[in-house]
Amino acid sequence: MTFRTINPATGELVKEFGTQSDDEIVAALSTADRTYREDWKHRPIAERARIVTRAAAILREKRDEYVDLLTLEMGKVTKFGYFEVDLVADILDYYADHGERFLADQDLPGEPGAKLVSEPIGVILAIEPWNFPFYQVARVAASQLVAGNVVMVKHAESVPQSALAFARLFEEAGAPEGAYTNLFCDTGQIAALIDDFRVRGVTLTGSERAGAAVGERAGRNLKKAVLELGGSDPALILPGAPLDHAVDQVVMGRTYNSGQGCVNIKRVIVVGRERGAEMLAALKERFAAITVGDPADETTDLGPVASERALEVLLSQIAAAEAAGARIVQGGHRVDRPGFYLEPTIITDITADNPLFGEEAFGPVLSFYVVDTEEEAISLANATRYGLGSYVFDADVDHAQEVAKRIEAGMVYINSCFADSPRLPFGGVKNSGFGRELAELGIGEFLNRKLVRVAS
Repeated sequence: MTFRTINPATGELVKEFGTQSDDEIVAALSTADRTYREDWKHRPIAERARIVTRAAAILREKRDEYVDLLTLEMGKVTKFGYFEVDLVADILDYYADHGERFLADQDLPGEPGAKLVSEPIGVILAIEPWNFPFYQVARVAASQLVAGNVVMVKHAESVPQSALAFARLFEEAGAPEGAYTNLFCDTGQIAALIDDFRVRGVTLTGSERAGAAVGERAGRNLKKAVLELGGSDPALILPGAPLDHAVDQVVMGRTYNSGQGCVNIKRVIVVGRERGAEMLAALKERFAAITVGDPADETTDLGPVASERALEVLLSQIAAAEAAGARIVQGGHRVDRPGFYLEPTIITDITADNPLFGEEAFGPVLSFYVVDTEEEAISLANATRYGLGSYVFDADVDHAQEVAKRIEAGMVYINSCFADSPRLPFGGVKNSGFGRELAELGIGEFLNRKLVRVAS
């Protein structure tokens, strides 16, 4: 396995990094375990938090440098790269500011002398994807470092320079060697790490296939796992929803990050035939007007997808959907220019036996459905093995909240395409995984909630 920077905007190989040897991986784990046991977990929470705060400050100081890496390695449109970097700095500050409160001892009402004590558990192994190279890692690292765990990160093979930069961030902030460790390793070495008793928890953001493999191995080793997997996030456009606002939100929600987001809007479900036709026409016009181009150009709305392989998968999904009777309303083709560009695409007339009906299209491909009733919309929204994010649009917010209760998902956003915040828990149900990141729930996933009871 080789870790390589390939510029998605040009297809050119920029830099390569070799995989670490087995001995180097074992040595890194030994260092991490020793740092945890002899140093990091014993430091006061406030001291750990100060290092995380310093990391946030450094990130803001070097904001342009980190954004440039996002654009170079995964083709992120630069203006959206700033959103990611700023959000990561906010996540670091959030856990540094609130860690002591989250980790404070908790008295148990009705049980005098009893309390819950929050303690770290050891080395946490994180396996992270390429689509948000800093944000995905920060969701784990910020909380767990403040909690007193140490983190080893195997990042995606396509973002090695981003991976090294994030590790450097904590080194510059004053974290001891072994508190945060970047790994350039292969799947066999990951399996060996999960098998090692010193690794006490595993978290992965990725595909169902990867999640099943990691979850199975963690389970065999009796280790806690958090899995954030795929999604086929529906947006329900109810009869009372203002269409102009819904169109704006769907365009952003489907094309943000070139459509490569776990909680991007993937499916639109409009209630009402006339409104469906009106919304489809508006979306077609808006998708056709999207500026596709160099992600470093400030006028670009949609950059490339992250790799040649990602583009090939999307084109294959589009072709298979069309062959099974779906209709390509807009786009559907590779853009005739260097790099890995796909036209923003809308597909409709997708029947339940169409392969696209049950798949996640991880790119700027929108599936569009029209139904007659709200009940049909809810049923269609839930007719997926996934359950990550979802969206409900309606002028009647109280009614939208009632509909939200019936959606099988870990997150429901009302009248907005997303609202990322360190204070909001992130995670799904069904085949979208289990466990939560961010908010207070995120810091608690890899803690020993120890009962201490004094006899009266």
